[in-house]
Amino acid sequence: AGHSLRGSWRLGNGDGSVVLSGDVPGCVHTALLRQGLIQDPYYRFNDLAYRWISLDNWTYSRTFKAPFDVSKWQKVNLVFEGVDTVAQILINNVTVGRTDNMFNRYSFDITSVIKEVNFIEVRFLSAISYAAEQSRSHSAYSVPPQCPPPVQKGECHVNFIRKEQCSFSWDWGPSFPTQGIWKDVRIEAYNLCHLIYFTLTPSYVKSAQQWSLEIESVFDVVSSKPVVGLVTVNIPKLQTQQTYTTELSPGEGRIVLLVNINKSATVQTWWPSGHGNQTGYDMTTTFNMGAGYKIEKFSKAYFRTVELVEDPIPGSPGLSFYFRINGLPIFIKGSNWIPVDSFQDRVSSDMLKLILQSTVDANMNALRVWGGGVYEQDEFYDICDELGIMIWQDFMFACALYPTDQNYLESVRAEVTHQVKRLKSHPCIILWSGNNENEAAIAGNWFSIPHVEMKVYLKDYVTLYVKNIREIVLAEDKSRPYITSSPTNGKESVKKGWLSPNPYDTHYGDTHFYDYLSDCWNWTVYPKTRFASEYGFQSWPSFSTLEKVSSTEDWSYTSNFSLHRQHHAAGNDQMLHQAGLHFKLPRNTDPLKLFKDTIYLTQVMQAQCIKAETEFYRRSQSEIINGEGRTMGSLYWQLNDIWQAPSWASLEYGGKWKMLHYFAQHFFAPLLPVGYEDDGVLYIYGVSDLHSDCELTLQVSVHQWSSMKPVCTLAKEGVTLKAGSAAPIYKEPINDLLKRCGNCTRQSCVVTFYLMGKGELRSPGNYHFLSSLKDAVGLEKAQLSATISQQGDLYAFALQTTAITPFVWLDVGNIPGRFNDNGFLMTEKRKVVVFYPWEPIRIEELEKSLSLTSLMDIY
Repeated sequence: AGHSLRGSWRLGNGDGSVVLSGDVPGCVHTALLRQGLIQDPYYRFNDLAYRWISLDNWTYSRTFKAPFDVSKWQKVNLVFEGVDTVAQILINNVTVGRTDNMFNRYSFDITSVIKEVNFIEVRFLSAISYAAEQSRSHSAYSVPPQCPPPVQKGECHVNFIRKEQCSFSWDWGPSFPTQGIWKDVRIEAYNLCHLIYFTLTPSYVKSAQQWSLEIESVFDVVSSKPVVGLVTVNIPKLQTQQTYTTELSPGEGRIVLLVNINKSATVQTWWPSGHGNQTGYDMTTTFNMGAGYKIEKFSKAYFRTVELVEDPIPGSPGLSFYFRINGLPIFIKGSNWIPVDSFQDRVSSDMLKLILQSTVDANMNALRVWGGGVYEQDEFYDICDELGIMIWQDFMFACALYPTDQNYLESVRAEVTHQVKRLKSHPCIILWSGNNENEAAIAGNWFSIPHVEMKVYLKDYVTLYVKNIREIVLAEDKSRPYITSSPTNGKESVKKGWLSPNPYDTHYGDTHFYDYLSDCWNWTVYPKTRFASEYGFQSWPSFSTLEKVSSTEDWSYTSNFSLHRQHHAAGNDQMLHQAGLHFKLPRNTDPLKLFKDTIYLTQVMQAQCIKAETEFYRRSQSEIINGEGRTMGSLYWQLNDIWQAPSWASLEYGGKWKMLHYFAQHFFAPLLPVGYEDDGVLYIYGVSDLHSDCELTLQVSVHQWSSMKPVCTLAKEGVTLKAGSAAPIYKEPINDLLKRCGNCTRQSCVVTFYLMGKGELRSPGNYHFLSSLKDAVGLEKAQLSATISQQGDLYAFALQTTAITPFVWLDVGNIPGRFNDNGFLMTEKRKVVVFYPWEPIRIEELEKSLSLTSLMDIY
């Protein structure tokens, strides 16, 4: 028998001066907000104004009736799926347990204390004071960093508490160290035995040419003698049914069953988005454990294999680093995922669906769940299974060194065991990774540790990520690879005792790369890496997003608010510096217009920069130059936002697409021409993620900025592009191109190109700028207009322009939805753009909200 205790609890602070009702699952901040006791925590400077909430110790309590006759059950447990974070749990004034890890599942035996009517209390301790105390009592040596940089306005010693690391602040997020019961809490009563975990792991036996499924079930057995039973597994669509006899010993019992899939059935594999279907099979597992005890488990079985290939590469020192799914090498395209909100109870399944749908809509096939947030909720991974989004899953350790005392290690071991058991059935997860940037932190000595003291930290590192986390992962899940860190040199780091002197080596593993000062249009500054797992540039979110959390005096780029929201040192200046390399900065005398123009330009800059970098990674997938190349993954930093602020994200808080996200739809397209210059020569590469070779025509046009008619057009037919590769398909010295095309100069003309094949096969259009746009000659301020018409549930925006228009931006303010294209270079007089609303909307509202901006409108 099970009974959830979710719902309304009583909530009080340390001295009883604040008492209110609060929802479970939930946290103190959202409870205070719902009761109207605080404003939106994200409004203006409230992250500082509401520090008091996190510094207090709060208690959740309620009475509940036992949902069953307690005398009839051998064992009654109180189960918490998630407690955030440090708490003492009492039932009827008896302490039944304590918690200190947000990522763990806790089960407390309450058989002897439960009555007919019960009083439960969860007494929290401030995460801030707990972390400080843990750090103080770790007196043998310090474990850096002590505190975040002042620009982050955060709290200290986050590495001493097993809690969402970025809840003490990050360089894109606020400090809101929450307290609360963040997942379900329930009473479970049982006799005989109880099923705790149930997981499925597929494997393909090459020699037998057969799929099999390993089913692992973990039980709590309360019977004093062994429990004997029958287990039946049925997968109707695969004509597979098997029955096993099992015996469980008292205590914790595991049953591992191997189901061989019927050879005469055709197994459809699970594929990443863009590479095939995400087929799953309905399966029923029935446990008949004697004494009329029966459990039926309905689940989906998916079949796919994953390998991380680290092999020598002909003509290059080092090793490859790429993923093979079902035997096929797949170029990983995507981004990095951070928590959707500072308050996890506000993350709805609708919001997860929206953001993850936006991921595949931008032609991505992968996300990295970054190690400073949370292991995501079950629903997140379910949606990724359905949409075909591969997940690189970090364990929750980031940008810090961590203690390894016994209590801490035990807590981490429980956390890792729980999370791997909870998540390993998901086909979407293709990799476990031990931490974010901690190998790099030691290699680069980020925390200025004197050389003589380094040894203890090296030992701690190996203890935590190798001897503990890795051991558990290998024992619990042999079906997918594990790496200790990101960036890492993979097998080469292992050879170096798990800590390489340079984890950023382009010849091995993955790299992270950030450079805000060099010119981002210059592809030669980017590392020709095997795998780019983090890289990015900041931009500001749109005005409509900021408006909700600010007031009139905040609306300038240099306001206190704008400085307060920027948690990355010199970030606001870096954006203008990078934009200023290629664009004139806005100079409007109206302050609000100036702010909006500046926001627009930072989005143009960010989109253009990440386009240049990603296209470089994609075109490097098949070649080795000076021993470097064979890039097989690009995950830019970052996908989503945790609040309304400048950041590296391509989706704003609430899900609105920035210009970068529209660009991603193009630069991650399955078929793409990429242009770049080297030594005065224009090269165009064809990039294909398709599974078969194709015959294409490359269309190259040159336009004068001052005219809508192309000066010249060239169609190159018979271009063959091999499946899953990138290759040069066109080259011409720029001088020849300019001569060939009438009166062109670098400043007066622009090159556009696209690929087209048989039937529907067509790449997005792409372009190459021959000069900075601040030097462009002939660019005019166009008259842009749009007429909106309704077509079923969609809206068509018929655009008209009087001149070539770079970076055309349609914005409908707060109306939820996205366009099929945006931020584009408009070279025709007319173009139809489609708007997909995310909720029903009236055409009048769209007309009223629409603003059209292009590059020349900000001067």
